[in-house]
Amino acid sequence: MTLRSDAALLLGDLVALRRELHKIPEIGLHLPRTQERVLTALDGLPLEITLGKNLSSITAVLRGGKKGGAVLLRGDMDALPVTEASGEEFTSTLDGAMHACGHDLHTAGLVGAARLLAARREDLPGDVVFMFQPGEEGWDGAGHMIDEGVLTASGRPVDAAYGLHVSAASYAKGHFVARPGTLMAASGALEVRVKGDGGHGSSPHDARDPIPAACEMVTALQTMVTRTFDVFDPVVITVGSFHAGTRRNIIPDDAVFEATLRSFSPEVAARVGERAVRVCRGIAQAHGLDIDVTYEPEYPATVNDADAYDFVAATIRDVFGEERFTEMADPITGSEDFSRVLERVPGAYLFLGACPTDPATAPDNHSPRARFDDSVLGDGAALLAELAVRRLGLLAE
Repeated sequence: MTLRSDAALLLGDLVALRRELHKIPEIGLHLPRTQERVLTALDGLPLEITLGKNLSSITAVLRGGKKGGAVLLRGDMDALPVTEASGEEFTSTLDGAMHACGHDLHTAGLVGAARLLAARREDLPGDVVFMFQPGEEGWDGAGHMIDEGVLTASGRPVDAAYGLHVSAASYAKGHFVARPGTLMAASGALEVRVKGDGGHGSSPHDARDPIPAACEMVTALQTMVTRTFDVFDPVVITVGSFHAGTRRNIIPDDAVFEATLRSFSPEVAARVGERAVRVCRGIAQAHGLDIDVTYEPEYPATVNDADAYDFVAATIRDVFGEERFTEMADPITGSEDFSRVLERVPGAYLFLGACPTDPATAPDNHSPRARFDDSVLGDGAALLAELAVRRLGLLAE
């Protein structure tokens, strides 16, 4: 029996687990119900389990029957602050929370990989660390787990790390996609409060209106991108939140907006925040307004080790066939805190299409209408297990 055929036998259980998790989405670093359900799913396996101290993480170590290296496999567990409108029968039972990014599939798939590898424990030349991570969606859960020792959980630093992310759109169901080098962008958060003096909308000259200045900042940030940074080293700035005022005839005291800044190289990531802050301060000064503005780097770029990428691509082609894998031409501007792991450990991250309809028109990840075909769970679990088995084998040579 192969890992892939064994995974097919587990599919029913993995789908049931995924749908249970989908009903109980939890946000952030503290996921007590999710943690409890995952622990139940792992019960009875020969794993050394450690729970997070400052977050609801689970680190599970499988000791191979032979001495050797250590490989880490990761699945994130947290949901998003989205009210579900997918129409699924197993829809979220909590208003304002939804597994809109497919992390319920990641968690179930990692449980599947643990079961597959546990059944082959005696033949493993080394250890496998299963990283069940909360707080990927902006909470830096990976950073917290690294601080609590996940990379050395087996008693030595892991030699390689792998993870995958399902996609509700863009890629055909069951298709694997990745690229060497930079796969995903670095991200940072810009927060701006423009402070003026409110007044009557009929007499703006008697007030200090923060709204026109804040609007000018939004536009100027886009101009800054094209006039400051090389078009071949891209920057993306999106203002996703803008709030000011209560009524049309009242000039408010302040205007507040927040932006996400994305980039792909360390050099640009180090500069873009400082430049954005400078632009906003300059406009506020020109308008005679005060300003509170901060920039916080979030995640670094997700960079696949070239050799690790070649290993992953070759494994997929061997196990699933040439037609199931595509090398991406370009990175994507989404960000991912698995980048924290890949900064420290050679490894690779990849995508798995889980679109149940036409990927060109389906709602994408983070949409309240996002839907994921959980029939891909078997192949996702099989690939993670296969990567661990083959990498440990290479380390033992």
